[in-house]
Amino acid sequence: MNGNRMGAMTLRIEHATVVCWREGRAVVLADQSITIADGLIRAIGPAGAAGLAAGPDGQLGEVIDASRHLVVPGLVNTHHHLFQSLTRGLKAVQDAPLFEWLTQLYQRWQHVSFDAMRDAAMISLAELMLSGATTTSDHAYLFPQGSDVRLEAVLEAAAELGIRIHACRGSMSVGQSKGGLPPDACVEDEDAILADSLRVVEQFHDPSPLSMRRIDLAPCAPFSVSRELLRDTAALGRERGLLLHTHAAETLDEQRYCLERFGVRPIGFLDDAGWLGPDVYLAHCVHLSDAEIDRFAETRTGVAHCPCSNMRLGSGIAPIRRMLDRGVKVGIGVDGSSSNDGGHLLAEARQALLLQRVSGGAEALRVVEAFRLVTLGGAAVLNRPALGNIEVGSAADLALFRADDVAFAGAIAQDPLAALMLCHAPRVDRLIVAGRTVVKGGCITGTDLPALVERFNARVAADFSH
Repeated sequence: MNGNRMGAMTLRIEHATVVCWREGRAVVLADQSITIADGLIRAIGPAGAAGLAAGPDGQLGEVIDASRHLVVPGLVNTHHHLFQSLTRGLKAVQDAPLFEWLTQLYQRWQHVSFDAMRDAAMISLAELMLSGATTTSDHAYLFPQGSDVRLEAVLEAAAELGIRIHACRGSMSVGQSKGGLPPDACVEDEDAILADSLRVVEQFHDPSPLSMRRIDLAPCAPFSVSRELLRDTAALGRERGLLLHTHAAETLDEQRYCLERFGVRPIGFLDDAGWLGPDVYLAHCVHLSDAEIDRFAETRTGVAHCPCSNMRLGSGIAPIRRMLDRGVKVGIGVDGSSSNDGGHLLAEARQALLLQRVSGGAEALRVVEAFRLVTLGGAAVLNRPALGNIEVGSAADLALFRADDVAFAGAIAQDPLAALMLCHAPRVDRLIVAGRTVVKGGCITGTDLPALVERFNARVAADFSH
């Protein structure tokens, strides 16, 4: 697998309307040219300006006429479970809260194979990419006993499609026999978890600024791992300079579990285990006290907000306004397809905006703040300063939407940024990752997506629908 392929040929985008960030402010730049070479944005400025026609080697490659396009930074997804497209829409859990939902799904997930996980990752990643995502985190915590599943299933899918990935080597070690939620068949020995974590880090992790593939370490949740595994995982991660990721404070059931089993709330449990800090990002964080939010701000802990999943499972509304006001790093996550049933990252940002307004009024989250969550916010959560913007020196990750699509009609003439965040954004027309076109004309390049979908549906019908 080549996890770091980058475009060497110069690419120029002409006559684009660009939405990006300048000095912390969102701006809309009309009739722009963007020059890309070696995976970086080399120049941006008014169309036809001197110095924009060719790359640093003086050679001109492909020229894209973007006069009918809206160009935005590649979007950053901070939480997903790619394998969960295998059980998307399952009847048994359509109306279930988290713990019941998990208990039902573990019975299906314990039979997952390497090939099933790889196909599921391909499906979930393709859906993300078609929504404008160029970077994603994936929390792969399912390694059933006797299964051939390995993290390579996810890595292979990401490399084939050409998306940047933070592949989280997740883990579960406390099964039902020890008071945990998952069945024993779904958990692993803790020494084996740490050994395999070290293996994938040594084999696949790339810490370089423009890395296409990083490995994060990610014990699943307080109800499926021990305090010892959390501490040992954090020690390994910090020794190797890795990010740490887990679920936290998602539901009141989780809060009750932690209080009964550990005598503290979920964030206190994590804090006691050394799991807050600038190298930690936590998914959900729905049920937080003001003191816990202050602790996030103090420690620079990141949060992956998953609004659709929180609504789908009836978990609650995360206090995003309070977090932002205190300076907490917040990004957007679509979460797994079994709790969201979709992977449209722009739609997720729109839902974040609307959900905050349900509880806090029309000014609870502004349009520009929702756009930040899915660009610079997500980049900050994943500690990737080269991502999330279109400026000289940034990674050449761009999403091009048709400005003349009916979904934007009217709004695009008012405010292109509002069109993106308030309307139902269409599929991306072209997606560029590290200078390479990975979506063109609304289709994934180099992949027969209809054939993949047909094969995947047959697999789900045969193995995961009952």
